[in-house]
Amino acid sequence: MATGKLDLLQGTLDLMVLQTLDVLGPLHGYGIARRIEQLSGHEVLLNQGTIYASLIRLRQRGWISAKWGVSDNHRQAKFYAITRAGKRQMKADRTQWERISAVMARVLAVASEGEP
Repeated sequence: MATGKLDLLQGTLDLMVLQTLDVLGPLHGYGIARRIEQLSGHEVLLNQGTIYASLIRLRQRGWISAKWGVSDNHRQAKFYAITRAGKRQMKADRTQWERISAVMARVLAVASEGEP
């Protein structure tokens, strides 16, 4: 089995970011990326461009807000927080992903049983 970076389906990273902010509260981009990597067992590795593209997209949609603050290492950093609209979107996206996952599990279960 090949190992390497997982390719995420479109929208997956945005949901991961929203979920992370909902659970942990305001974080800067680097912190969000490291937390997602940690929770994924380092199956998802995010570069700076990938996480910031998601943050820009989420901010443009009004699902997160941003404000400047000071990080743990005493540097200026932009901290992102989920908005009410973001929480609504996260719940809708989560429901959709749970449905998709359940369908895939059923299809893969049938395929592994050897049914034509």
